[in-house]
Amino acid sequence: MQAAQMQADEQLNWLALRMVPGLGARTAAKLLERFRSPFGIFRASRSELEAAGASGSLAQTITSGCAFEDAATQWQKMGACGAVAIPLVEPRYPARLREIFDPPIVLFARGRVELLEDLMLAIVGTRRPSPYGIAVTERLAADLGRAGLVIVSGMARGIDTAAHRGALTAGAATVAVLGCGADVVYPTENRKLSEDIIEKGLLISEFPMGAPAYPQNFPIRNRIISGLSAGVMVVEGAQYSGSAITARLALDQGREVFAIPGNITSRTSWGPNLLIKQGAKLVQGLDDVLEELSPEDRRWLAARRQPELFEEAGERTARPGLPEGPAGVVSARILDRLRVDSALHIDQLLLSLEEFSSSEIIAALFELEMSGAIRQLAGKNFVKVWEEPLLTAGRGRT
Repeated sequence: MQAAQMQADEQLNWLALRMVPGLGARTAAKLLERFRSPFGIFRASRSELEAAGASGSLAQTITSGCAFEDAATQWQKMGACGAVAIPLVEPRYPARLREIFDPPIVLFARGRVELLEDLMLAIVGTRRPSPYGIAVTERLAADLGRAGLVIVSGMARGIDTAAHRGALTAGAATVAVLGCGADVVYPTENRKLSEDIIEKGLLISEFPMGAPAYPQNFPIRNRIISGLSAGVMVVEGAQYSGSAITARLALDQGREVFAIPGNITSRTSWGPNLLIKQGAKLVQGLDDVLEELSPEDRRWLAARRQPELFEEAGERTARPGLPEGPAGVVSARILDRLRVDSALHIDQLLLSLEEFSSSEIIAALFELEMSGAIRQLAGKNFVKVWEEPLLTAGRGRT
C-alpha cells in the first residue's frame, strides 16, 4: 500500500509540474536536469529556480504550489475516463519521442499503452482530400499495418481519419495524437472512430484533460506525431499546410520523409510533389517504405511480426476477385470506366455501358462496393478504390 501511495504521490507531482502555467517543455527539462525530479523542483526556493533558468514570475508560480489543485482535478478526470499519465522518465515513455529537442514532460493516454513500445510510421495530409488521396491512404495504412507498423496520425478530418480507418480495417494498430485533451473528441464526427481507437489502439495527448482543440495546439502536437515515428508519409497537402510542417519537423528530428505523388494540377499535390523534388522518398507501395527503414527497424519487424509479409508485396495487394460469368463481365467493364482520382455519376456510367441493363449495372456496383473495389460518394458518384499499377507495384524483397 505504501509503495502504491508513493507511486501515486510521484504521479501527482508530475501532473502538478505539467499544470504549472507558463512552464514549457524546454524550461521544464532544464529544471528537471537541475533538481532531478518534480518533487525537487517544488521543494526549491524561488532564487534556486531563477538560477536554474526560470523567470521570476514562473518561479513564484511554482513555489506557490497552486498547480497541485489542478493536478488533483486532472487525476479525477483521468480516473473517470480510464486515462493514464506517462511521465518522461517512465520506461513506457516512447524512446524515439524522448530523443527530440522538446519532448512533452507528460503524455496522457487512453487505450493500449503497450503500443508505445512498437515501431510507428506517421501518415498525414489535408483535411480536404480527393477520392484518390483517401484510397491511397487507406490502402497503404492497411498494408503497413499488416507488416507490423503502428500507424500514427492526428485524427483530424480527411487523410488522418483515412489513415486510422485503414489500419483498423486491416486489424492493425493505430495511435492518434490529439491537439486537445485525451477525453475530448475532435472533430465531433469522429466519436465512433475515437471509441474504436481506444479499444484497439491508443489516444495520446500532451494537453491536459478537458483542454479544448485550440488552433494553436495542432502545430505543437505535430512534433509528437513525427517524434514517435520512424518516418512521416505525406499523402496530400498544400505547400504550407500542417502536413508540410510535420514533414519539416521530421527532417529536423532525423526521421525519414515519404510522399505520395499527385496530380500536378491539384493544389493538394503541391506539398507532397515539392517534398519529392526536395528528396523525399516517392511511395508507390509498401516496399518503398520498408526498404528505407533502418536495418534495426526491419529486424524488429521481422522478429516481432510476420516475416512472410516481406516475401511478396504483390501477393498481398492482389486485385479483389471478380464474380464469374456475366456478372463478372459487367463488373470488369465498370472497373474499366471508373477512376481513382475523379468520380463518375451513375447516369454517366449507365450511358457509357448501354449494352447492359440498368439493373445489371446497379447489381454489379453493389457487389463491387461490398468487395471494397469501389466506393460510392455523395450524389450517387462512384470512384475506384485503387489503380491496378499501384496494386502490383510492390515486388519481392532481398
